[in-house]
Amino acid sequence: MTPTEILTLLHQRGLIIDPGASCTSLGGGVSSDIWLIDDGHSRFVVKRALPKLRVAQDWYADVSRNRHEQDYIDYVSQFLPDAVPHILHREPEHGFFTMEYFGMDYHNWKNLLMAGKPEIDHAQRAATTLATIHRHSWNDPEVRARFATTPQFFQLRLEPYLLRTGERHPALQAYFAQEADRLAATSLCLVHGDFSPKNILIGQRRMVILDCEVAWFGDPAFDIAFLLNHFFLKALLLHQISGRYLALTQQAWKAYQAIARADQLDGLEERMCRILLMLMLARVDGKSPVEYLTDKTQQDCVRTFVGGILPGMDGRLDNLCRSWQIQIKERATCQKAP
Repeated sequence: MTPTEILTLLHQRGLIIDPGASCTSLGGGVSSDIWLIDDGHSRFVVKRALPKLRVAQDWYADVSRNRHEQDYIDYVSQFLPDAVPHILHREPEHGFFTMEYFGMDYHNWKNLLMAGKPEIDHAQRAATTLATIHRHSWNDPEVRARFATTPQFFQLRLEPYLLRTGERHPALQAYFAQEADRLAATSLCLVHGDFSPKNILIGQRRMVILDCEVAWFGDPAFDIAFLLNHFFLKALLLHQISGRYLALTQQAWKAYQAIARADQLDGLEERMCRILLMLMLARVDGKSPVEYLTDKTQQDCVRTFVGGILPGMDGRLDNLCRSWQIQIKERATCQKAP
């Protein structure tokens, strides 16, 4: 649907007064069209999933993920109502929904991190929220049935992140393929699937999780690793203050453990570390590379680190952080050398 068609439909539904209302793309949407609607009386967001994602390579995914996102928001809002957007209207026949708009009072967490503002409190709050969702949904048969979305998770994560990256690194391919198979067969709790700082808004009273369309009943290790991976990569980018980003990693993990159930933690750290290493490489050589590691020496730093650590990793996050800190410092030293 075009913006004009959506405005017409919103007017017919009585959601806007003027069919000629402002419809502004909010940008940054790889997998969805996201528009801000403003008719002078109300402002809200429309989100519609795309069948082909906006990346350089061909990447297609089932648009039913728009419904899965609404289901995730509905579920989490039952016990953490302020942690997700409030849905205002649903339009299943046309594949979109509307939700509240977060204005200038909210800051995108990724933007804060990219500006060299890593705050321990933000990492702790995000990890606490994540652990609460995982704990609340742990082995819940109704939630498992509601989010039996492994085929979509394969399209959006396993194939583009793990399998494609493994293909580009033959020496590591078996590790990536085995992990993809293990994840596909794991069913423990509700996983966000895209728990990244870019999908988290921070306000004075609320921290809001966005972009829940990858929602899947699977392994919580994926969510934690997905978050920590962004701290690891930004530590490389902003190497002068890398220690502060790695501190976020350790404090987030501690906050998560404080909320999680004992059986939820069984084997979790080892799985998390393995996925973290794979996601680091995936964000360089997978279908969705991060846009800020454009320097080949930065990319090679990630490749060298993962290639050297993954085959014999010991599954301890503190050791992984120390090793990554050493790798970053060695790269910085080499850059300074005449």
